[in-house]
Amino acid sequence: MSGSKTNAMKREAVLAAVRAIPPEQDFVWNGVDEDDRPATDEELNAALASYRRKRGRPAGSTKTQITLRVDNSTLAAFREIGPGWQTRMNDALQEWLNARHADTR
Repeated sequence: MSGSKTNAMKREAVLAAVRAIPPEQDFVWNGVDEDDRPATDEELNAALASYRRKRGRPAGSTKTQITLRVDNSTLAAFREIGPGWQTRMNDALQEWLNARHADTR
């Protein structure tokens, strides 16, 4: 049996179960499975606040987002390093600036 048939049968079973619930009947938690328990208003508000806090750059960030054109080979070399390659590219530019300032003193 292919995976799509398995998924289709599961989907059909779910749809049939949903259709079997009368429209005027609200969900009632049976008290057995905690995963089925509806979230309280406090839990929902805490989850939303947590979600909103994690978005975007940290508040104290002094970095500016720009568009920069670099050679393909340069970009490939930094990307090969793995996650954090943008930070390492920034560090390399900073090192170059520091060395240049040291030469002009």
